[in-house]
Amino acid sequence: MAYATSDGRDSSVMSTELAVKILVAGGFGVGKTTMVGAISEITPLRTEEQLTELSSSVDDLRGIEAKRTTTVALDFGRITINSRVILYLFGTPGQDRFWFLWPELSRGALGAVVLVDTRRLADSFAAVDYFESRRIPFVIAVNCFDGADRYASEEIAAALGVPAHVPIMLCDARDRASCKEVLVCLFEYIMASSAAVRSRVI
Repeated sequence: MAYATSDGRDSSVMSTELAVKILVAGGFGVGKTTMVGAISEITPLRTEEQLTELSSSVDDLRGIEAKRTTTVALDFGRITINSRVILYLFGTPGQDRFWFLWPELSRGALGAVVLVDTRRLADSFAAVDYFESRRIPFVIAVNCFDGADRYASEEIAAALGVPAHVPIMLCDARDRASCKEVLVCLFEYIMASSAAVRSRVI
């Protein structure tokens, strides 16, 4: 039975909507909040708190000394792909002490973007290991910070220990078009991976 919702939409249309969940992960200060904010069509939900002198003794600020806030739970954004598909972005917290939130945040995720800062590559190891162990497809997006060294994809793959088939691309987390290219790359990778699995099963 169809009925009109409060915003005038037909409930039978709403029932066909597909919600797709994507995670934006990576180390502390790598640009997750910035990326979600750059591409979300809505004002993103943020759970940021000011960094204090107490937290500075716990959080490594080398290379990101200008950082003043940190995500303590999640960032949330939305992108309408078309009338039937809506993409929900969940930015994860980067500090180790908030890792207990990751299992719930990753539940039902179709894939993930692992943002990387070449000045702090080791900070991304944990996110890579997390998604590999749970077989969640992911791509590596190297956030090109001003003054950061540039490396070839093969060098980054070797440093992170990711297989050659995992896409690695450069991006600017501040730029909507650049973030869109990352998400397109992720979906293409997910579809290619799904097709490969189906071919092996058949």
